[in-house]
Amino acid sequence: MHTDAAEGIGRLPPKTHFAHHRCIGGGDRELAMMQVLAKAIAARTLTIWLLLLAATTAVLASAQIAGAEEAYPSRPIRLIIPFPPGGPTDVMGRLISQALSEQLGQQVYVDNRPGAGSTLAGKIAANAEPDGYTLLLGSAATLATGPTLYRDVEYDPKRFEPVAMVAEVPYVMVASPKAPVASFAELIAYAKAHPGKLNFGVPNGAPPHMLAAWFKSLTNIDVVLVTYRGGANVLSDLLGGQIDLAVETCSILLPQLRDGKLRPLGTPSPKRLDALPDVPTMAENGVPGFTASSWTGIVAPPGTPKPIIDKLNRATNAALKEPATQARLKPLEAQAMFGTPADYADFLISELPKWTAMAKLSGAAAE
Repeated sequence: MHTDAAEGIGRLPPKTHFAHHRCIGGGDRELAMMQVLAKAIAARTLTIWLLLLAATTAVLASAQIAGAEEAYPSRPIRLIIPFPPGGPTDVMGRLISQALSEQLGQQVYVDNRPGAGSTLAGKIAANAEPDGYTLLLGSAATLATGPTLYRDVEYDPKRFEPVAMVAEVPYVMVASPKAPVASFAELIAYAKAHPGKLNFGVPNGAPPHMLAAWFKSLTNIDVVLVTYRGGANVLSDLLGGQIDLAVETCSILLPQLRDGKLRPLGTPSPKRLDALPDVPTMAENGVPGFTASSWTGIVAPPGTPKPIIDKLNRATNAALKEPATQARLKPLEAQAMFGTPADYADFLISELPKWTAMAKLSGAAAE
């Protein structure tokens, strides 16, 4: 039987969304709403406090960084040179380090780190602190050919921060006075008539090695590349007549050319050189695509702050414009290269693929 009492308890209140599943009276409902509101206000207050704390921390950190960059440099700066003392890159590095020291009011000292086709220096620079106190004098060897020829170099040259271009030095192709050729036209004619008879001395894995291989490919002649450990050995055998041909920077060959100890055949420059006005360009010789120079520029470890990069760039450009610097560049037949970090980045974008392709074409073996 159904009773009134049974009817009174036969229907349960509907389930609520709360875990305890009970009805909430008017007073309880107001209390719960107040608790929810209080928690929301507390959460919002905490969020605002955390945002203010983060903003304050960021401002303080930015102020500290700005202060550090404003005081830069406060101690000596290391300029890593990828080659031994005495070579053309070392001479250029010491020249710009001295000029930069005067501009920055702080010593910029040279640290020679030769080895592994100049990639040892690249590895050291890439792993240095990005604080502006370690720089690298980059070139085609360190930023293109070396990383192509050597495995496990442990750095990506594209990640360096371009700071400033420094200078470029033209190359000259020459023949030994004992070689059976005295001009470019004679070189091509003799090589085609006597394939494999002429030999071309190159420092193994260095930029002149790349240029010689590229020259062979462009002219489709058969000359034998003879590799040496270093450019000094190439020059010695060239003067002695043990090899017929070579290509090297004007700064190295000019004294011998002026003394008549070598025969100039051509320069892979866009125009004739002031120091050698009678020597034709390779374009004039019928090889228009054969254009290259030996260039150097300063790069910094990845992540170096932009204000430091910009300060170094301004100092480098100012140093290169100094009459004293210009006077020291002239005997090297070096042309100062001015520009912004962006200009240098664009230059590298155009140059590095060319030198990388030459390295692959050369078939050079890493030593």
